[in-house]
Amino acid sequence: MSRIGISPVKIPEGVTVNITNDNTVEVKGKLGEIAQKVDPDMKVEVNGDNEVIVSRPTEQKRHKSMHGLYRAIIANMVHGVSEGFRIKQEFVGVGYRAESKGQILQMSIGYSHDIHFEIPKEVKVEAVTEKRSNPVVTLTSHNKQLLGQVAAKLRSLRPPEPYKGKGIKFVGENIRKKAGKAANVK
Repeated sequence: MSRIGISPVKIPEGVTVNITNDNTVEVKGKLGEIAQKVDPDMKVEVNGDNEVIVSRPTEQKRHKSMHGLYRAIIANMVHGVSEGFRIKQEFVGVGYRAESKGQILQMSIGYSHDIHFEIPKEVKVEAVTEKRSNPVVTLTSHNKQLLGQVAAKLRSLRPPEPYKGKGIKFVGENIRKKAGKAANVK
């Protein structure tokens, strides 16, 4: 049995879950709403105890893998519309700056020009720069998949390099540094 798939998803107060005829799960809460189409083989139902239960028809490998996947996606949707998700990224490097202007993130990250990065409207961005510390960009959203996609795209603009550790990294991420070129001693 799938350990993740068999556990029910608890629905908190203020969150409504609706399953349509074409097997689409719609979740609405105080932070927004998300819809996800579920494979027609999987059975999704809301029981009276405010829980969402995902069940599979057979023990095929494909059904087993989808069982845990769709249960985790639905759990992330419920958590997202009730509490939301947050990702913090740190800009490490001399002269690296970040400033948010609405849904545009303006960055100076070591290129000859500034980069203007447009953030989707479902994601809120906040850039904080304090004296003597690296700029930190905080991304918040109710959609975990979109949030991760935006954070990965932002990081890909200047990934951390292994020699000095300069670049865009997640807060708390540990960058393994390499030793520089050793001098040839005789």
